[in-house]
Amino acid sequence: MEGFTHFDSEGNAVMVDVSEKSVTERNAVAAGRIYVNDDVYRAIVTKTAKKGDVLGVARIAGIMAVKRTAELIPLCHTLLIQKCGVDFELNEENHSIRAVCTVKVGGQTGAEMEALTGVSVSLLTIYDMCKALDRGMVMSDIHLIRKSGGKSGLFENPETDDDNRSRR
Repeated sequence: MEGFTHFDSEGNAVMVDVSEKSVTERNAVAAGRIYVNDDVYRAIVTKTAKKGDVLGVARIAGIMAVKRTAELIPLCHTLLIQKCGVDFELNEENHSIRAVCTVKVGGQTGAEMEALTGVSVSLLTIYDMCKALDRGMVMSDIHLIRKSGGKSGLFENPETDDDNRSRR
């Protein structure tokens, strides 16, 4: 299983030992998008969805998910989150909402999984709160934009342009 750090020499899944790594500041930014119909888009923008402030609830759900990532993904380390934010960009032209999750930690392993989890749960929350109006919503383009810190340093996703939008 050369190259894979989550497997031992017999191929068993293991949690990576990070005890020898230095504690450094680590940051991760991830994004994703949900496409909705006109009724949902209007309800979100005007804050008239029956379940309440969709983006406000989705933001809180994303932040809560970041803090619980290690409980959801079996081999993730528990991290002490120093800062987390979820922001939204609305695109009226194609009736989409882009979620961007930023996570900052001081630790021995990165925060990529936390940022990706925050985006995913934010989008799932939008779906949940609006499914009565549109069950055909599509979530897509969930990806890591950037991560910094640790031994591997800076990673900027080559699949995104200057506005951090996927080129795929």
